[in-house]
Amino acid sequence: MRAVVQRVSHAKVTVDNETVGQIGPGLLVYAAAAPDDGDADIAYIAEKVAHLRIFPDAECKMNLSVADARGSVLLVSAFTVQADARKGRRPSFDSSASGPVAEPLIAQLVAAVRAYGLPVETGRFAAHMLVESVNDGPICVLLDSRRTF
Repeated sequence: MRAVVQRVSHAKVTVDNETVGQIGPGLLVYAAAAPDDGDADIAYIAEKVAHLRIFPDAECKMNLSVADARGSVLLVSAFTVQADARKGRRPSFDSSASGPVAEPLIAQLVAAVRAYGLPVETGRFAAHMLVESVNDGPICVLLDSRRTF
């Protein structure tokens, strides 16, 4: 499982002109599952999202987690996070799980992040989503449960 984590001042997802998820300060997380992801992959990403110390403390040092900063999480399924663009100009999505495999894995990830006591909003799986956000920093962190980077 992979994720792109962005610290945001606010973010929202709309589908067909309807806001389906919206947060104030917190994390915008784009997540993608691989076909063979399991419980350990979900737990790794959820723990990282919940505990990444990327929010400023009183001395403006990144020492606080999203929970410490009393922020929220907007978690959006984005199969393109698994893209491989090393060859040619068209990314390969072979390492991304198909919809029937990915949907329950992403739902489990949402539940695992919520289990840390965090408020979590979501996009809509497999929908064409418009995501608006204001990146705070900018702070962007890449996560990979296989630790390939």
